[in-house]
Amino acid sequence: MLFPTTRIRRVPEVTALFWVLKLLTTGIGETSSDFLVKTLDPVPVVLVAAVVFAGSLLIQLSAGRYVPWRYWLFVLMVAIFGTMVADVTHIVFEVPYAISSAAFLAVLVALLVVWRRAEGTISVHSIDSRRRELFYWAVVLATFALGTAFGDLTATTLGLGYWGSAILFAVVFGIPLLLHSLGVAETLTFWAAYIVTRPLGASVADGLAVEPARGGLGFGTALVSIIGLVVIAAVVAVIQVRSRTARG
Repeated sequence: MLFPTTRIRRVPEVTALFWVLKLLTTGIGETSSDFLVKTLDPVPVVLVAAVVFAGSLLIQLSAGRYVPWRYWLFVLMVAIFGTMVADVTHIVFEVPYAISSAAFLAVLVALLVVWRRAEGTISVHSIDSRRRELFYWAVVLATFALGTAFGDLTATTLGLGYWGSAILFAVVFGIPLLLHSLGVAETLTFWAAYIVTRPLGASVADGLAVEPARGGLGFGTALVSIIGLVVIAAVVAVIQVRSRTARG
């Protein structure tokens, strides 16, 4: 069966390693997208990315349970393909970052409200059915779109640059984590931190990759992407082995 209906956990537990991988995938998604679009013909690149994105989604949904490599493969494709779509929205359609940020925020809030009314909870610990997982991924996509637009807004429109934005979002990212440690609503603090991972990871990756004239260190999108992908693959491989060992 393509989409199993057994009600078991379909997403990872929220640990320190979860946040590390989330930040890595968002950052490497940014630099990988920039490298592919600027090095190759952008039209076929985006089309191929869309096909891989759809395929990775089917791979994730068909598992019916949390499988590390499937989950993080799709998260990475969300980062890569989502960056391409966000860039098209701004460059091709000339939508200002302030407007797109507001629009994506409205979409995110609407999705969370609908999810809450339909399922009675938006807790990440409750993703144990196909419908809840679909709500989860819809919200993940919305947080990515919002984070992308808002990160570009602070770095370019507001003039903070990549490292200024990285510092800002690092502070903002730490606030919900601190509140969570103090017992503040876990679901609220999780989604607040989750949104910020996108602009934080992308700001750091861009700061490492872009040339000094643009405020970066100039390592290049290719090198940053390759190193990041190797690190991600290694960490996911370790998690995959541990997951299999835990299941016996």
